[in-house]
Amino acid sequence: MRRFASAIVVFLVGLVFTAFAQTKLTSPKEQFGFNIGDDYQLANYTRYEAYLKKLDQESERMQVREMGKSAEGRTMYLAIITAPENFSKLDRYREISRRLSHAEGLSEAEARTLAKEGKAIVWIDGGLHATEVLGAQQLIETIWQLNSRSDEETMRFLQDTIILGCLVNPDGMQLVSNWYMRESDPLKRTTSNIPRLYQKYIGHDNNRDFYMSTQPESENINRVFFQEWFPHIIYNHHQTGPAGTVMFAPPFRDPFNYTFDPMIPLGIDIVGSAMHSRFAEEGKPGVTMRSGMSYSTWWNGGLRTTVYFHNMIGLLTETIGNPTPMEIP
Repeated sequence: MRRFASAIVVFLVGLVFTAFAQTKLTSPKEQFGFNIGDDYQLANYTRYEAYLKKLDQESERMQVREMGKSAEGRTMYLAIITAPENFSKLDRYREISRRLSHAEGLSEAEARTLAKEGKAIVWIDGGLHATEVLGAQQLIETIWQLNSRSDEETMRFLQDTIILGCLVNPDGMQLVSNWYMRESDPLKRTTSNIPRLYQKYIGHDNNRDFYMSTQPESENINRVFFQEWFPHIIYNHHQTGPAGTVMFAPPFRDPFNYTFDPMIPLGIDIVGSAMHSRFAEEGKPGVTMRSGMSYSTWWNGGLRTTVYFHNMIGLLTETIGNPTPMEIP
């Protein structure tokens, strides 16, 4: 009887610690006072930064590292998210990615061995064009979901993948969110008529700077891409989707850019098609592709297009939405 009672105590203690482990992470609702995506609500960069640092302390799935400063002096952060056991070999996985990217003198057999040992490295950003507010806000939710979910699929993602999350325009997020939230009456909130550029020097053209790196944000991002991590997939969020749709996602329109290895546009098509298949499977209509918008692989100065010259799969989505409720046109 005593042994049985002791077993019950151990079981109950285990339940307590399990429950603690599952609930110890601070949710966006607890941090910001609203759920990401709630009507009439935007988090600014200061609040995002505080939340990122808090999750960094709470979660064993994430490490946060400084990338450098923005044009206005704000710190940019890289959120590295993966299974806890992968962190002990993080430098090794990064070196594998570097070696496969700089493949001079590497035999096919050696490359296949390294690819088998390594992890897929996936960059997910948000907020490049700051008035396209969905991108910055979704990144908060994405980071939260990857740190908090325990379903089989998420755990597989974390085991097989290293996700690099980055808010790529801190100054713009701070400016636009503060501008929107300045009105106490939610019905008066708007992202329109902001009186200055949301990137101090080049504004919307920050997505034309990645072949030149004239701005500190571009320099910080390119350093991660081409000197430190060499991600295999680059996912760049934009807004808004074409009229009558919810989202544009690749495949991009033909003809593809023939100056690249054919595996690049084919890889884009494969990943994009998987996205569309998942939307259809989950009953989420309204996603268009190819000639649904004008995007292609021919303009090569942007965040997701410069990477094609480095044999990386660059993805772009354009999603409709606004914190102020709206109808799909």
